[in-house]
Amino acid sequence: MIFAEPPPAPGPLRAALREAYRGDETRLVKRLLDEAQLSDGARERIAGRARELVAEVRRQRLGHGGLDSFLHEYGLSSNEGIVLMCLAEAMLRVPDAATVDKLIKDKIATADWERHLGHSDSLFVNASTWALMLTGRVVRLDERDADDFGGVLGRLIQRSGEPVIRGAVTQAMRILGRQFVMGRTINEALGRARAAEELGYRHSYDMLGEAAHTMADADRYFEAYRGAIAAIGRAGRGKGVFAGPGISVKLSALHPRFEFAQARRVMDELAPRLKALAADAKDHDIGLTLDAEEAERLDITLDIIEAVSGDPGLAGWNGFGVVVQCYQKRAGPLLDWLADMARRHGRRLMLRLVKGGYWDTEIKRSQERGLDGYPVFTRKASTDVSYIACIKRLLAHPDALFAQFATHNAHTVATVLELAGHRRDFEFQRLHGMGEALYAQIVGDENLGIPCRVYAPVGSHEDLLAYLMRRLLENGANSSFVNRIVDEALPFDEIIADPVAKVRRLEQIPHPRIPLPADLYRPARRNAKGVDLTDPAALTPLAEAMAGAAEAPTSARRRSRPSPAP
Repeated sequence: MIFAEPPPAPGPLRAALREAYRGDETRLVKRLLDEAQLSDGARERIAGRARELVAEVRRQRLGHGGLDSFLHEYGLSSNEGIVLMCLAEAMLRVPDAATVDKLIKDKIATADWERHLGHSDSLFVNASTWALMLTGRVVRLDERDADDFGGVLGRLIQRSGEPVIRGAVTQAMRILGRQFVMGRTINEALGRARAAEELGYRHSYDMLGEAAHTMADADRYFEAYRGAIAAIGRAGRGKGVFAGPGISVKLSALHPRFEFAQARRVMDELAPRLKALAADAKDHDIGLTLDAEEAERLDITLDIIEAVSGDPGLAGWNGFGVVVQCYQKRAGPLLDWLADMARRHGRRLMLRLVKGGYWDTEIKRSQERGLDGYPVFTRKASTDVSYIACIKRLLAHPDALFAQFATHNAHTVATVLELAGHRRDFEFQRLHGMGEALYAQIVGDENLGIPCRVYAPVGSHEDLLAYLMRRLLENGANSSFVNRIVDEALPFDEIIADPVAKVRRLEQIPHPRIPLPADLYRPARRNAKGVDLTDPAALTPLAEAMAGAAEAPTSARRRSRPSPAP
């Protein structure tokens, strides 16, 4: 039981990390502003380089692969983009086709798809639009229909029925999926990656699949990881953990009960599985990186990282990697803790710095549970400030951490180049199908000599949707750099604005439209207060109180009934 005894007292670095879990946002951001502050000269150089990067991306229009175009065309600001979200989410989560059909009937016929046809310069976007409009079937248009694609779609639904439309949406998702996914199998992905590798790119392969629901799921993912590691090792041809390809692993895929409340079982059953995969990666001389997941899993994840990193059988292998999400309030203390752990274990961790992809989930869960605060910042600009502060911290530990900067933001790329100076012992990272025009300028610049690793998902269409939703939510929003960089209506200065200066100008650092969970229903009432059962700082006093209550003497007696009134 999780409350059987109070947890042991943490060391100072782990204590600082836990203290920041849901800390006061204003206080934390003000401290980060000081950490992220740069000189006037540095800011001018960063702005100049960022402007050049953005100008070149726009010169190439909407990127090489078409996915940037799709995200721009079907952003969350359009009704059609929202319809796509609803449909894809329905197909992912609704267990029966009849319910999906009802949603399609309600949503897709009312969307104005034809206004997107021919609007983009990208053939990929137009092909996707046709798939959504015409359901992937050959349809003969008469003269009456030629200028009325919306009417065609409506009549097609009436004539063919929602199951046909459901198939069309599936087909459209497959078209989109081919842009997001490197290959259906690891061998297909490795083959497709060769052309990019010749240009100087590296790859980290992610075997698509969400959290395991059963041990059978976990066993299947485990074997998929082992097979992928062997294939990647053969393809790496002895390049080593830094120059060669690697693999990204989700702990939630390796055990169906990967959660804080099951800490003992997780350590007994999941940690050995990760050690086995790490041993395979060491034998094949490739890198293995743990993907970051929801904030509530972080504390137990650190226990697993500690156990695996300290395993004597993995000594001398510098391919163990960890992802740090800068939208979490714990990002800075987490970097300090990981650097300390790496030194204690005599290794150099591969450290992938990201901004984070579960923001909406983190906000909603905290609100539902009535917790004291949020584990993430409520403004994107604050996350950007956090990232800059973390760049500095990460570069300050070159002996313990190999820096991997994952970003599609030109200002962030320029900031990394400025802060790194003449150092070249780091790499950039981007998602497959995204940011190609941006990083072509970095990898193709012989004077820079900085590599870029591509995060390359591998899997079938059935495994794609959950990953696809995170990417669309993350990059389809109006505030996303991926969306803004191709919007020529936005001036350069707005796109490459310094986030530190932007946050300093705010009258209120927390977003005014995202109240604390306790104030969610004000002024009508106060939200019900919950206890964060994933936070050791909250569990310690609770465990102590429960232990005291268990030791206190108790007695019970029958309560006498009051005499009836005369």
